Amino acid sequence: MRIVVLRLGHRIQRDQRITTHVGLTARALGAEGMLLDSDDTGIEKSLNEATARWGGSFYVRRITNWKNEVKKWKETGGKVMHLTMYGINLPDVTHEILSHDLLIVVGAEKVPPEIYDLADWNVAVGNQPHSEVAALAIVLDRLQKASGKDPLKTHFMGGELKITPSRAGKEVKSR
Repeated sequence: MRIVVLRLGHRIQRDQRITTHVGLTARALGAEGMLLDSDDTGIEKSLNEATARWGGSFYVRRITNWKNEVKKWKETGGKVMHLTMYGINLPDVTHEILSHDLLIVVGAEKVPPEIYDLADWNVAVGNQPHSEVAALAIVLDRLQKASGKDPLKTHFMGGELKITPSRAGKEVKSR
């Protein structure tokens, strides 16, 4: 299963930190890349630097028309999951989602109503207000585990630095 995250509605002056965290979470927990609905070169630079330093092949691609990207994804046989607290709970649809390449839409501001119709699944991680970063982390963890992978044990190839797990202190090694 391929997973790509679409960050929809990123506002440059307001959402830089959260969008960066969406990308870092996507990278760390198994997504192959992120489509960014914005002209924010700073987010792209930060995430590319993280990948260069810590390894892996995560990419960020800025887009200008999110609807076209969603339609292209679906034309290639992929499915679209929109994360929203108004959707069906994740455990109720996990079995349906697992066998598909997945574009996960994570909104920043109020999302356009069309996304609810374009998505194959409008999915909630509980039906209460919460962070989109937390929702993405839970979704990626649950989907990866259900497909037999543990995203918390992924080893990233390449990169300049590697953390050695330790009970106390920080141990970072240069490769």
